[in-house]
Amino acid sequence: MTGTAPVPFTADDYEARMDRAARQAADAGLAGLLVAPGPDLVWLTGYAPPAVTERLTLLVLAAGREPVLVVPTLEAPDAEKATGAPALALRDWTDGKDPYALTAALLDGRGRFGVSDNAWALHLLGLQQALPGTSYVSLTEALPMLRAVKDAAELERLAAAGAAADAAFEEIRNVRFSGRRESEVAADLAALLRRFGHAQVDFTIVASGPNGANPHHEAGDRRIERGDMVVLDFGGLKDGYGSDTSRTVHVGEPTEEERRVHDLVREAQEAGFRAVRPGAACQDVDRAARAVIAGAGYGEYFIHRTGHGIGVTTHEPPYMIEGEERPLVPGMCFSVEPGVYLPGRFGVRIEDIVTVTEDGGRRLNETEREMVIVD
Repeated sequence: MTGTAPVPFTADDYEARMDRAARQAADAGLAGLLVAPGPDLVWLTGYAPPAVTERLTLLVLAAGREPVLVVPTLEAPDAEKATGAPALALRDWTDGKDPYALTAALLDGRGRFGVSDNAWALHLLGLQQALPGTSYVSLTEALPMLRAVKDAAELERLAAAGAAADAAFEEIRNVRFSGRRESEVAADLAALLRRFGHAQVDFTIVASGPNGANPHHEAGDRRIERGDMVVLDFGGLKDGYGSDTSRTVHVGEPTEEERRVHDLVREAQEAGFRAVRPGAACQDVDRAARAVIAGAGYGEYFIHRTGHGIGVTTHEPPYMIEGEERPLVPGMCFSVEPGVYLPGRFGVRIEDIVTVTEDGGRRLNETEREMVIVD
């Protein structure tokens, strides 16, 4: 099951994204945006350099001006092939020349600029030296919602990624767990994600028994035993968009307490999902899920936010956390993933990706949320 290939994004799509980003920057009081290689550059232009090197590559966006991509001359042919290239101007520079002087000529010497989070300090310091009157702010701080609202084509890709992750779970629940190392099951999960169309696997958490109490446990050499609760959390990128889902299975029959905690987390996850609607605050989703767990006396064991955004990366704004008052908007996509983690004993997490609709929310993961018994 790899599914049909999605409709490709066009130069017009990338032009619209760059225009929107430049306008949002102006509305935020910025002179423009400086975007280094990484997810933001891919989302805005379709261009991913063949390798991230010390040579400066930077997209310069400013309202009312043509977008400019500064690239090393040896990588200009690749940049010209990017789908979004017709919507921007290329300015290339050769080794031995000063790329910061070239870039400085494109900037307001006294402006404040948003800079993509993964820009190298080396390059930012070079620009500051060339233009000491400029100042900078991270893109996530300045425009946290830039990529948050997905269009129909993006939602289609996210749904396909979610379906592929679901297919991987339906397969992994049928493999043998007992007697095998966590790392072996994690390798099975990674292979399944790739079989079902993922080009990139970002994580395959397999946390058995007491390891389940660590939300970000790295699958290791522990042998899974009968009687273990096992947290499975896995995802990556399919056609450039992310999947991320968690299910907690049990090897053999669970105890009454294990069933009770699993049911509690399932109820909390459902409460978080039902809180999703346009106009609700992000923190309302966290509050709804957390209230269920706290009400049952396990509040101190829910030790992370309820959710994170997802798109061209598997973790991005918006975040479902107390204090985040931004309203939910149709097209936003994020996880709803409450958990309970009992140190030294076991953990439970249940996670779906959810998108905001015009009148509520829609899950992009549909595998069973009841406890699954595995061998």
